[in-house]
Formats: sequence, C-alpha cells, structure tokens
Amino acid sequence: MEALKKKIKKLLPHLNEYQKRIFLAAEAEAIGRGGNTIISNLSEISRPTIIQGRKDLEANKPQTDSPLLRTRSVGGGRKKLTVKDPALLVDLESLVEPLTRGEPDSPLRWTCKSTRTLSEELKKKGYNISHTVISELLSELGYSLQSNAKRIEGNQHPDRNAQFNYLNKQTKAHLSKDFPVISVDTKKKELIGNYKNAGKEYRPNKDPREVEVHDFGTKRAVPYGIYDVKKNEGLVNVGQSCDTAEFAVESIRRWWKCMGKQKYKTANKLLITADGGVK
Repeated sequence: MEALKKKIKKLLPHLNEYQKRIFLAAEAEAIGRGGNTIISNLSEISRPTIIQGRKDLEANKPQTDSPLLRTRSVGGGRKKLTVKDPALLVDLESLVEPLTRGEPDSPLRWTCKSTRTLSEELKKKGYNISHTVISELLSELGYSLQSNAKRIEGNQHPDRNAQFNYLNKQTKAHLSKDFPVISVDTKKKELIGNYKNAGKEYRPNKDPREVEVHDFGTKRAVPYGIYDVKKNEGLVNVGQSCDTAEFAVESIRRWWKCMGKQKYKTANKLLITADGGVK
C-alpha cells in the first residue's frame, strides 16, 4: 500500500478533476472489496468522488468537452463542516460529558454516547452530519470514546454518567488544593521463568526458542500501577501476590514513600480512583 500511496501522490498533481477520479476509480476497482475506502484514505479524495469515477468507467464515455474537466481554483471544493458552521463544535461539545466548554483543562474527558447517538442528536439541531465525521471531530477535541455498555462486565449502571461527573468534581477539588490524585490498577500477570508468551521475536528459520511445556503451580509476577494525575508520573510495584487488597494497599504505601511524600509535603488527603470490575 505504501508504494501505491507514493504513486498516487506523484500522479495526482498532473491530472485534472475528471482524470483524477478515473485514475483513482481504476485503482479502487483493481483492489476489489473495500477498494473505494482504501483509495480514499490513500489519496485523501472523498469516496463519493471515487464512486462517481467508477460510474464514469462503467459508462465508458470519455468526457472530452465536459465542464467537469476544469481544474478547481485554489480553495475550491467542498468546505469543511466546521468552516461552514463554526457553531458545530460548540454544539457537539455541549452534548458530550462533562460539559468542558470553557474548561479545556478538565482532568477527565470522556463520552458515554456513541457517535451514532451524537449524530442523531445533532440532526435534531439541524445539522446534516454522519457518525464518521463526529468521530474525527471528537478526536480533534481530545475526547476518548467508550461504548455505551461494557457487556463483558455486566450492564451499564443507570447512574454511570453521574458517577463520572462526581469523580471529575472530586479530582478538580483535590488538585486545586494540591492534594495528590492517583489512579490505580493491576496489570497483566506474567509467568516467572522460561515459559511461552504471546510475544514474537526474530530467530533463525525453523529454530524457535524452546520453553517449558507445563506451567502448573508456577509463580506469577503481578505488576500494580499507580499513576499520579497531576504530575503525570507513575510507579509500578511488582510482586507475587494473588492480587489481594493487602497488595494494593502496600503498592500505594510504596508509592507514597518513594514519590508521593516528596512531591506533596503539605498534603493531608489522598484521592484514589480505581476500576471496580463487576464479577
């Protein structure tokens, strides 16, 4: 694909509009399924333009005198939605939790709504916008998208959004008083010893690294991470515990002794955020 991208980049500046879409349509047709999207991404030309090019190819009638052969002047073409309507971003952010308009430094930024849900709500406000465009705009705004329900852990709690709002307010309140706010979580456990793992490495052909066949009763390393929200720093404590509450408390204690008390000398409160998965 990289070679095709270079080819497209080199040829497009020398073609007019009709020639561009015919060329790109032919490349998309050669790829087959998904070709329109792939070529659109490589060329940064819209899918509707490529689809029109394929229709032109099927008609097999070169348009030698069509006004479509003209090359657009600088700045021509369809304007971005945010250029045509600057209020779009404001209205989009007003639909996303938390309402951070005027608060670009909010410590927590998330959305509980899918892009399709946001698209439907914006259409009610008079915008004609697809969920794919919303995804791009949210990425530009610095939001991370989360599904409406974590089905592998159970159904979404009805007060989930209120919980996030509460966490956000508590985080801001603690940070404003220079109290530490940390996020804690247990990371993936690893076998201790010469055992199989999911990673890959370069080796001589047909000479894989040999590992133990059985790992029953083998000790596991358990990494426990502590992230300092304000300082953007973290500590990982590795133990052989069975991921108990005692191990979590000890990991936090070690973070405080090694890092926390040096950075928050006057603090008498600590806010801990943790992911409580539903069992």
